[in-house]
Amino acid sequence: MTELAARIAVLIPCYNEEAAIGKVVRDFRSALPTAEIYVYDNNSKDRTIDEARAAEAVVRSEPRQGKGNVVRRMFADIEADIYILVDGDDTYDAAAAPILVEVLIDQDLDVVSGRRVAVAEAAYRAGHVLGNRLLTGLTASMFRVKLADLLTGYRVMSRRFVKSFPLTAEGFGIETELTVHAVRLLMPMVEIDTRYKERPEGSVSKLNTWRDGFRILFTIVALVREERPLVFFTGLFAILALLSLLIGGPVIYEYAQTGLVPRLPSAILAAALMGIGFLALASGLILDTVTRGRWEAKRMAYLAIPGPQGLKLP
Repeated sequence: MTELAARIAVLIPCYNEEAAIGKVVRDFRSALPTAEIYVYDNNSKDRTIDEARAAEAVVRSEPRQGKGNVVRRMFADIEADIYILVDGDDTYDAAAAPILVEVLIDQDLDVVSGRRVAVAEAAYRAGHVLGNRLLTGLTASMFRVKLADLLTGYRVMSRRFVKSFPLTAEGFGIETELTVHAVRLLMPMVEIDTRYKERPEGSVSKLNTWRDGFRILFTIVALVREERPLVFFTGLFAILALLSLLIGGPVIYEYAQTGLVPRLPSAILAAALMGIGFLALASGLILDTVTRGRWEAKRMAYLAIPGPQGLKLP
């Protein structure tokens, strides 16, 4: 089979990264000389656009605020065989990009994630480390996947992954959606350790530990509801049934002892909670069937797009 030189696109979403973006573009240009490098600015108030243009990147803008909105636009606009998604804060190792791309091609993968290995104490805030571990563990258990770094911003992806991705997140929940999309469609993927360093002087993190942590958590819950509705609604049924038994148990006991129901409101509430619980369980069973049909349709759309087989590094 004739091998074709892969068209590689480096995608860099940016917001107020004038201190770092020029170096990021130059580093990836050095690591991948034939790649097209795109910087999508997300309403920056500083000189991010000027610095990116000075480094000879293709610069475009996305007015809707949020990383998810920027990535959605990038995936729709840009045509390539292999996509490298990386943050514009100069914390990821551009020199590792050829290795990640080579692994993707050689092993016919759809996603290669750069697992962050901090090379300095200042690279990783303690709250971020704890939050990443908790959210990664939750996602791994809910979607039955082995993960070490759910929230990495450094990923190499095949064309069929990018063009079959139904992205809905607007902010930092995008990392969760990227992982869940690959897991649910049974795409081949691996994680590879990559260096992770602190931001350069003058660059400030846009991630708020608590605010964005809760947003990512809500994204995970929403994805469980959409992709594994039986698990979600069975859990809801269990909670409602337990509340019903806690409230109604004493009522049933008194009725068994005296033949009377002195706490009628408690009895009504307990019965209502149990009824709602069974409705939730029925909803989960119905939606599980619907989700299986959606999964088959998405899987067929994914398989209709050629994978990385037959490609080679330029």
